[in-house]
Amino acid sequence: MTWFFNSKERSFWTFQVGGWIGYGMVRTFHGMIAGWQLLEYLPVVLVTTFVGFLITIALRYFYRTVRNLSQPFIILAVFSASASLGAIFSAIETSILPFLIPNDEPYQGLQKLGNAMFESTVIFAWSAIYFGYHYYRGFQIQQERALKATAMAHQAQLKMLRYQLNPHFLFNTLNAISTLVLEKSEVDANRMLTKLSSFLRYTLVNQPTQRVTLDQELHALGLYLDIEKVRFQDRLILDFDIDERARDALIPSLILQPLIENAIKYAVAPSIDGGQIRLKATIANNRLLISIIDSGPGMEDPDHIVSKSGSGVGIVNTKERLKQIYTDDHQLQIRNLEPTGLGIFIEIPCERKKQP
Repeated sequence: MTWFFNSKERSFWTFQVGGWIGYGMVRTFHGMIAGWQLLEYLPVVLVTTFVGFLITIALRYFYRTVRNLSQPFIILAVFSASASLGAIFSAIETSILPFLIPNDEPYQGLQKLGNAMFESTVIFAWSAIYFGYHYYRGFQIQQERALKATAMAHQAQLKMLRYQLNPHFLFNTLNAISTLVLEKSEVDANRMLTKLSSFLRYTLVNQPTQRVTLDQELHALGLYLDIEKVRFQDRLILDFDIDERARDALIPSLILQPLIENAIKYAVAPSIDGGQIRLKATIANNRLLISIIDSGPGMEDPDHIVSKSGSGVGIVNTKERLKQIYTDDHQLQIRNLEPTGLGIFIEIPCERKKQP
């Protein structure tokens, strides 16, 4: 079945040929019941079957132009096409009968539409099979996409955990805690260990396919930034501008932290004076807009980021996760700013938890 439905052309021509062979058999059986001589009626069956075969091939190209439109329009198109083509089919059939059947009188006026009801029903059935196949295939694609998204998300989780919990981050954090202990700052050291523990628990508990509120994500981000603030102190300047309406909007868990860590690594750490990171979130036209702007030197080529042991890892992972979760219903733009700085701009649907 998978082999059959995976090819649209193979499926179409199988249905097309098989369906019209079935139509010919039904017409032959009908002619026999009506008392027609088989050899006399067979040319009529062959010709009408061929005409119907050609009509539905043309109909296929028409349906290709309308099948992505709204459902009411598709239903109207199917009924209109079935009725009109059924009438045309009947007119063609009754016009050629006198040439195929000896002594058959030519049909006049509305007599030519005598078989329109039957032919319209046949074309309607053909249309139902056509759209039924495409809806079934679309459903299969959605299922495959969902399975692929889950698999990709789990792979992304492993990559992100490796990136988030890289040895440098753990080493720097533990080194900072060790320094606090040596300086007899037990309270600060305990506070930092608590925040590290909470952040690690958050990264391990939340699945990559899970969506959390922006407020929850900001809480986890705060745990991470509190740790980094101990390292950089006044060199790390943070500016959060969060619209209250955006706080309960859903976003993929751990989607912001790799971008913030990227900004710290390349915009704050290399500078003696440190740097600033601005995070802004707002709602516009039922879309959640998030921007992360740093004061660093920017990127050499923000349009072509390569995932390797460099600044591209966190950004590439984020792009892949957004693509798998939202397909084409999202945007992620990366721009160098003037006179300096890098801006990452995310736009996703504004979704909220359903009330029980």
